[in-house]
Amino acid sequence: MKYYIIAGEASGDLHGSNLMKALQKEDVSADFRFWGGDLMQAVGGTLVKHYKERAFMGFIEVLINLSSIFKDITLCKNDIKNFKPDVIIFIDNSGFNLRIAKWAKQQNFRTHYYISPQVWASRAKRVKAIKHDIDAMYVILPFVEAFYKKHDYKVHFVGHPLIDAIANREQVNEFSFREKHQLGNKPIIALLPGSRKQEIKNMLSVMLSLVDDFKNYQFVIAGAPSQDYTFYESFIKSNHVKFITNKTYDLLSISTAALVTSGTATLETALFKVPQVVCYKGSAISYQIAKRIITLKFISLVNLVMDKEVVTELIQNDFNKKRLKNELEKILNPDIREKLFIHYYELEKVLGGKGASKKTAQLIYKSLQA
Repeated sequence: MKYYIIAGEASGDLHGSNLMKALQKEDVSADFRFWGGDLMQAVGGTLVKHYKERAFMGFIEVLINLSSIFKDITLCKNDIKNFKPDVIIFIDNSGFNLRIAKWAKQQNFRTHYYISPQVWASRAKRVKAIKHDIDAMYVILPFVEAFYKKHDYKVHFVGHPLIDAIANREQVNEFSFREKHQLGNKPIIALLPGSRKQEIKNMLSVMLSLVDDFKNYQFVIAGAPSQDYTFYESFIKSNHVKFITNKTYDLLSISTAALVTSGTATLETALFKVPQVVCYKGSAISYQIAKRIITLKFISLVNLVMDKEVVTELIQNDFNKKRLKNELEKILNPDIREKLFIHYYELEKVLGGKGASKKTAQLIYKSLQA
């Protein structure tokens, strides 16, 4: 079978690569063509365009880059027509993917969606288009299945692929890891400032402002695979800060606490059982627009899944040095940490256990036999 897969950022590349591996086990003749990244490319097939070339964040940034986005949409449509896949698999990345899905449905291609667009967070009216344009939807969060049920759309809850990604990773030797990256013996506070340049600019300076207040800890920036060290370098003003790129899971596995930009990383940090403070700050205009269309009580996936405040969220003006210092001190307190660990174990149960990629691959392949 011929599979055309479209993922738009680092997390999509991770989940796309694991889905491809699972599809290969179901379909030994699987032929892949995809938009993604290095992890998907390592599985095999043809990479059309790397996500690093099209990572735009926020309303303003998208508007500025509209010309490039429309060129990519045209490129994608023409490439699909030439490849003639048996199925198109969309992974998250809703702004781009829903446009392609509408066109693909009109062209009578089979359309499957793995990891739902966040219509549950805003613009629920898009559900109507999804019901029309998407043949099968595979969701990874239990509350998303419940959301679609309210809209009379049957979806498949397959569990969260991060559970497999973390469980199947190669275990790191802490002593060797510390020695290789010159981390010393201090307990580690991991800084996860996001993967896009706009996020990092907004987050990292405030995170690093705490370094002198926590001298008994080693601060380590988790560099995103989509960015070079030269970009981070201008933010690092202290010799007591370390930088490690593309090793976030290894870093989290030995961290005592973390400051994390809202997104998938909040869930990853929780699954590694690391106490965290969730941070978010966007441009003033983007934030005001988002406030008016997003209807959620929380911004972090941890709190959304648990439907209560498990981790503290510092949003926009609340994300400042004073508040961040106070919240970091709290999660270093043994009593608060113990409560967090209990919530984290509950979270893992709610997420549905292992096997998301396998379940999704089996459902996709089975549908193609019909």
